[in-house]
Amino acid sequence: QLVESGGGVVRPGDSLRLSCAISGGVSMNHATGWFRQAPGKERELVAAITSTGRTEYGNSVMGRATVSEDNTNHASLLQIDNLKPEDTATYFCAHARQKTLVRPAAAYDFWGQGTQVTVSS
Repeated sequence: QLVESGGGVVRPGDSLRLSCAISGGVSMNHATGWFRQAPGKERELVAAITSTGRTEYGNSVMGRATVSEDNTNHASLLQIDNLKPEDTATYFCAHARQKTLVRPAAAYDFWGQGTQVTVSS
């Protein structure tokens, strides 16, 4: 089970930290991905981190996002700085039982329900 938290309404230029609590067992080789989906748009990768610490980021947040993982507490954090109105979306975390393929949504086995982030002045 994955549960996201930390969403809300923020102003352009603000920073936001999202958390994903993972329960039910985590495989040794895994990846945690953060995706987002805005109305009428496809789900896109925001960031991903593997069990070996490899990270990947989506082009739209490159240089503004940082993903991390707390393996002791089975949680992942996503921070996005300098938020823009186009960052408005529902953000999802996902868990993959492998660590090789992390960019496509289809690589993930379990998904959270999502948390809404709205960037508006």
